[in-house]
Amino acid sequence: MTDFKNNHRWNSRKDKAFEYWGIFCTLAGFLALCFFIGKIGMDGLGRIDWDFITNHSSRRAEKSGILIPLLGSVYVLVFTALFAFPIGLGAGVYLEEYSKKNKWSDLLEVNIANLAGVPSVIYGILGLTVFVQALDFGSSILAASLTLSLLVMPIIIVSTREAIKAVPKSIKEAAYGLGATKWQTIWTQILPASIGGVLTGVILALSRAIGETAPLIVVGALLRASKVPVLPTDKFTVLPIQIFHWTGMPSEDFKTNAAAGIIILLVITFGLNFIAVYLRNKWQNKW
Repeated sequence: MTDFKNNHRWNSRKDKAFEYWGIFCTLAGFLALCFFIGKIGMDGLGRIDWDFITNHSSRRAEKSGILIPLLGSVYVLVFTALFAFPIGLGAGVYLEEYSKKNKWSDLLEVNIANLAGVPSVIYGILGLTVFVQALDFGSSILAASLTLSLLVMPIIIVSTREAIKAVPKSIKEAAYGLGATKWQTIWTQILPASIGGVLTGVILALSRAIGETAPLIVVGALLRASKVPVLPTDKFTVLPIQIFHWTGMPSEDFKTNAAAGIIILLVITFGLNFIAVYLRNKWQNKW
């Protein structure tokens, strides 16, 4: 009995110690994040104005702006969503609703999950080999969007499957009971019920894509672009690459521009994540 009490007391102390350690690590990470965001805010917030957003890049820091890389990021993000969303959604529906459970489907699922953790530069090398060179798309928005589509597609597939799994089985059974076919059940019941979770995964995947730099550098994105891209075949640059370029400049004014660009990028990323959280909560409350 005494040994039991001693073990219980010792385990309780370990639980408390681990709890305090977790609180300490959380606070340390939060304070570090606040410090970095505060430092960037102090350096770059005063530089943000309408001219900074609408001006082109210039050799003079005070005349430089983010119009071209910002539009480049928007174009790449839009085309990435156009390519990745329908294919990722279709693959997720197939794997969850149509695929038969066997060793090959298990192997496919494991590989899809593993692809979500592959370093982004590997996708850049793949995009350079396939889209830039083999398909001769060149260093264009189209090649970059296809490359980023490969990067985010595993995330969309996994999130689609999880959203479909969360739909109550009673909805599917009721549809079958009324004589609906499998496709009618998926199209009219399962997808509408799971669309909140699917869109959450898509937006989180795109929020990762908008901050990527390595794969875009590999496929040939410009460090400094002189004209606004119009067609999918045009050369381009994006906001993270422009920030990277400014941080390497010797003038401190360019580093101020980089801090302002980081703030704009953070606002876009936080906005996308806010939309994802909103859709997730709305979807969960509905079901």
